This record gives sequence, structure tokens and C-alpha cells, in this order.
Amino acid sequence: MPAEAGGVRAEGSGGPSGAEPRGSGGSSGADARGGTGPSGADAGAGTQGGAASSGPDARGGAGLSGAGARGGAEPSGAGVVGGLGELRRVARVVLLDPRDRILLLHGHEPEDASDDWWFTPGGGVEGDETREEAALRELAEETGITEVDLGPVLWRRTCSFPFAGRRWDQDEWYYLARTTQTAIEARGLTELERRSVAGARWWTCQELNQAHETVYPTKLAELLRRLLDEGPPAGPETLDTEIV
Repeated sequence: MPAEAGGVRAEGSGGPSGAEPRGSGGSSGADARGGTGPSGADAGAGTQGGAASSGPDARGGAGLSGAGARGGAEPSGAGVVGGLGELRRVARVVLLDPRDRILLLHGHEPEDASDDWWFTPGGGVEGDETREEAALRELAEETGITEVDLGPVLWRRTCSFPFAGRRWDQDEWYYLARTTQTAIEARGLTELERRSVAGARWWTCQELNQAHETVYPTKLAELLRRLLDEGPPAGPETLDTEIV
């Protein structure tokens, strides 16, 4: 496996990213699927250096201020939606660096590295955690990044997908976050994650738009472009339900 014993390795110009289920709590590349991702180009759809976009607030773009600062009140219980089972509560992070690059992990089926996809860091809420606490914990476990300014909830998504021999039904909240810490060293991965997370990479919006790899959520390149151009939405945007 490309994943090192110590955790996720940062990838260079191209390269994989990861999966993540842990039961009701932890993260997993599984978390990210839930839809038919864009059929991807090659992993080297751009180099890490790529065309850097201007800084966080330069265009009035993806600064951390924004209306629905924390996405509103948490619904009681996980809930059941549209014939899906009990939904696993998941917090995901749309993490941007000073050059407006987004961090994605490269995941794959534990027994089939060719069945792969890219996804945002994050995972399941554990115990009495808030979604914000889960987002920051998962980010630290999966990437080692702890110097983070967590912003508003950008998007909410319901998804259902197969991973590691079972089906995952999830209610996902995507938080905007900013960091200047770009080195990646994951040390908190579970055994399943170590078998299904191959690496991590920072992507420019242009690279993401040109990629042929599968990326979740679907239309992430379009969502990121709008975020950088217009800033966070007034309140969390509900993305289409995705069932694989």
C-alpha cells in the first residue's frame, strides 16, 4: 500500500488520496464516496505548485466570515432519509491554504487499490462531540494539521455507498477552514484507514477542474470555484443526494 506505517504521505504532482470508515465514529475514505464522481483524468492533472490563486479574502472570496457561521442547529438524531437507513453524522473539512489550494485525501477499497477516489478530510462524530469538534479531530488524525481557522458550514449532503464490505448511509456537513500549515503527517489512522488511504495532495481549482480522477463530493471543482469567486453562501447549501 502507498500509505506509510506512520500515516498518510503527502503526494507530489499527482497521486492518490484516501478513504476512511470507522464504524459510527471515526473517519474513512468511505465517508467520501456517496455519488458518481467525475470520471477523472490522470493523477497528475497538475502539480502541487500549479497556478496559485490569490489569497483568502482577496476577491471577497473564501474568507471565513460568512452568514450561517456554524450551519444552524443540529437536527436531533441521525434521522432516516428517503428510504436510507439511520444516517451516520459526518463532519468534513474544505481546507484551503494561503494559495487557495484545497487539500484532498486519496482513498481506495481496502482490497482493490484500482477502485479509488479523492475526498475531503473528515469523518464520523464520536460520542458527545459537536460537528465542529469532530471536524477538527478528524483533520488532525488524518493529516496532522492542527493550526486551523474553522469557518462556516458551506454544504450539506446525504449519501449512501458501499465500502469495505458494507453500506454507509451518511449525513455530511462540509466546513470551510483555512490554514498556513501545509505539511501533512497523519498519525491517527485506524487499521482500516491505513489499508485504504494512499496519500494526500493540495489541488488548485484549475487542477481540480481538469482532473479525470473521481472526486467527492461530485462537482467539487464547480463548488470550489464559486466559493473562491463569491465567498461562503449565506447559509449551508444542500447538495444533491448521492447514492452509489
